[in-house]
Amino acid sequence: MLSTLVTAAEETSPSPLLPATYDIFWSAICFIIILVVFWKVAIPKLTKMLDERSEAIEGNIAKADEAQKQAEAALEEYTRQLAEARAEAGTIRDAAREDGKKIVAEAKDAATTEAARITAAAHSQIEAERQSAFVSLRSEVGTLAIDLAGGVVGESLSDDTRAAAVVDRFLADLEASETAAK
Repeated sequence: MLSTLVTAAEETSPSPLLPATYDIFWSAICFIIILVVFWKVAIPKLTKMLDERSEAIEGNIAKADEAQKQAEAALEEYTRQLAEARAEAGTIRDAAREDGKKIVAEAKDAATTEAARITAAAHSQIEAERQSAFVSLRSEVGTLAIDLAGGVVGESLSDDTRAAAVVDRFLADLEASETAAK
C-alpha cells in the first residue's frame, strides 16, 4: 500500500499552490478535532474566566463607587462639624468678649465706688480736722487776744463770758474784713 501511494504521488506532479488531497483531508480532520476541543473545553473556560473577571471588575467598581460615596458623606459630615465648631468657637469668643467687657465695667464701677468712698472719707476727715483746728485755733487766738487785750486795757479779763464775747466779736470782724476784701 505504501508503494502504491508513493507511485501515485509520483505519477501526479504536485501543484505548488494546492497540496495533495490526503494532506487536505488529514489537515481538515486535525483542524476539526482541535476546533471541537477548543469549542467544548477552552472557549467555555475562557468565557467563564472572562465573566468572573468582568464580575470582579464590576464588583470592584461598585465597591469603589460605594467607598467614594462614603468618603463624600464623611467629607460633608466633617465639613458640617467643622462649620459647627467654628460657629461654636465664635459664640464662645463673643461670650468671652462680653464677659470681659462686663468684668472691666464691674471693675471700673467698683473702682469708681471705692474712689468716691475714699474721697468722701478724706473730705470728712479733712472737715473734721479743719473743725478741730478751727476750735483749737479759736481757743488759742482767744487766749492770746484776751492776754493782749488785758495788757492794752490794763486789767485782767478773766471773766470767761466777757472774754468769749470779745473773741467772738474779734473773729467776726476778721471774717467780715476778709469777705469784704474778696
